Amino acid sequence: MSVEVRYNPSEQRFEIYEDAVRVGLADYSIAGDRLSLLHTEISPEFGGRGLAKQLISFALDHIRDRHLQVLPICPYTLRVITENQDAYLDLVPSTERERFKLPAGN
Repeated sequence: MSVEVRYNPSEQRFEIYEDAVRVGLADYSIAGDRLSLLHTEISPEFGGRGLAKQLISFALDHIRDRHLQVLPICPYTLRVITENQDAYLDLVPSTERERFKLPAGN
């Protein structure tokens, strides 16, 4: 099985495919240099296989590559950031971290 994650700016979402079938997505909105990840979903029959983490990690890496900041509105995105603070905490603006119950950090 091959897994591919794609950035789809025309639909304002990141998408994850398995064997060329879309099995999940993460919706976002963007304002200035802040990208808000709003919602993540994986088709139930594909759940429990780590696809959501692959999807959100791809999205967060994409945000970093474009020198943007992230607002983790989506609870799953917030969980990934919380569990991987060394990798992703710096993407959340320091002025917004308290709102998401994240440490002031770096």
